[in-house]
Amino acid sequence: MKYPKKETVILVPYPAQGHVTPMLKLASVMVTRGFRPVVVMPEFIHRRISATSHQNEILCMSIPDGLEEGAPRDFGAIEMAMENNMPCHLEGVIRKLDEEEDGGVACLVVDLLASWAINVANQCGIQVAGFWPAMLATYRLIEAIPYMLQKGIISETGTPQHRGPICFEPEKPTLSTEDLPWLIGTLAMRNLRFMFWTRTLDRSRRLPWLIVNTFPGEDCHVNLTSGRRNSPQVYEVGPLSSHATSKDTTSFWEEDMSCLDWLDSQDDGSVVYISFGSWVSPIGEGKVRSLALALEASVGVRICGFGEKDVEQGMKRVMEDEEMKQRLEKLNDRILGKEARLRVVDNLSAFIGGLQNMRMDSPIKDNQGPNV
Repeated sequence: MKYPKKETVILVPYPAQGHVTPMLKLASVMVTRGFRPVVVMPEFIHRRISATSHQNEILCMSIPDGLEEGAPRDFGAIEMAMENNMPCHLEGVIRKLDEEEDGGVACLVVDLLASWAINVANQCGIQVAGFWPAMLATYRLIEAIPYMLQKGIISETGTPQHRGPICFEPEKPTLSTEDLPWLIGTLAMRNLRFMFWTRTLDRSRRLPWLIVNTFPGEDCHVNLTSGRRNSPQVYEVGPLSSHATSKDTTSFWEEDMSCLDWLDSQDDGSVVYISFGSWVSPIGEGKVRSLALALEASVGVRICGFGEKDVEQGMKRVMEDEEMKQRLEKLNDRILGKEARLRVVDNLSAFIGGLQNMRMDSPIKDNQGPNV
């Protein structure tokens, strides 16, 4: 297939459903902005995408992850593959596309959880923009790791030094030490996850831009870095599902259509959806995202377990709370209203303008970037 002469944007997601899908939505937005998006992912993800996706203007390319066929792709295995096996293959893709394409590679957009790709882009002399697929509040919590270390809230390995609430700013909702996203699994896995997050923060804090899949004006309950040097310029461009030209959902799993007839027979507003995916995220940022919605926007309730009684009580509180219904309607307008959509367009334009200005003013092609 022969493509028109366009600058290429390479997008590198973390290999999980909740990261690949919004990255593909961002790629769709890039098409409308005159770029040719190329999404690079490991082979085991690419096979699932190619089987379900119908994207025509987005090129999805696979690279080997170096893991044996049939081996589990859990957090530890993926982390090892990203750090040790995938960088050389991504570098080959970048150099090939930059040489072959008439427009060259304009930049890499890297999911911060795939921060290994930042080093590769620097080595190739390509500009990098970070991408955060969730609420900005979850990123701010990761940004607060140095503050938590300084204040003795956590140890050098991320272990809470006391149990109970954490209050970062006056008049802001509090978190619990149990909400920290690296506190999942055994002690060894918790240490590994904390190392993952600190490495992600170290690599990303020097980025010039951070594109966030959240609505403009999201209130953050952690913001300890305003005015700090070496913090990326944040562009809120979400929800991307409302601005992408492609409506392809690109699920990793086959859809279960058996419940649709039952759903169609129910009265409007009588069914409550529960997103258990938020609690079982392989990285752990999902539980903070759901907590941020419940605390900051007051549009959810927190349940303490997954027993039948826990879920039943949580659902009852949601369905009977008329004030929460009103807050949901206001939040919906904040996210999908005309003013919000215009601000997203402005933010996208500002990011692309900043990218073009940096490429004209201080090109870094043919130079070795810093190995962060």
